[in-house]
Amino acid sequence: MSAVLVSLRVAVPAEEAFDTFTEEIGLWWRPGALFQITPRGDGTLSFENRERLITTLANGKVFEIGRVTAWERPTRLAFTWRQATFAPDQVTSVEVVFEPAGAETRVTVTHRGWDTIPQDHVARHGFPLQATQMRLAEHWRAQLAAISRQLTDKSG
Repeated sequence: MSAVLVSLRVAVPAEEAFDTFTEEIGLWWRPGALFQITPRGDGTLSFENRERLITTLANGKVFEIGRVTAWERPTRLAFTWRQATFAPDQVTSVEVVFEPAGAETRVTVTHRGWDTIPQDHVARHGFPLQATQMRLAEHWRAQLAAISRQLTDKSG
């Protein structure tokens, strides 16, 4: 199974990075034009009861993006990931690892499973796998930059 892997260092302990990722995802998550969660946009993301990742759309409708498969504060978080256009049997997975790196924390996101989504699927925009993964990596880099800004704003 192929994977997209991106990392970024943040200037906070792993506990704070983990908590901001999970408890404040609705504040720092930035919608991406290519990887919208639903045709109506991304809505407001949240982790519900450490069991599932959901988004609440402007009209109040809730869509389950995925199920939490690991909640190991402060080192690891894993969950399944589905976009609203995925068929019931189509699913990808995300793992986020929080590793101490001196006074900082390296946050690494690994997103697997896009090779199981057909190239002609609307979520892939007709891109071959390598182009899909390159654009997905750009999307996750933007998300990690957003969480870094959230952490900086909190501490500054």
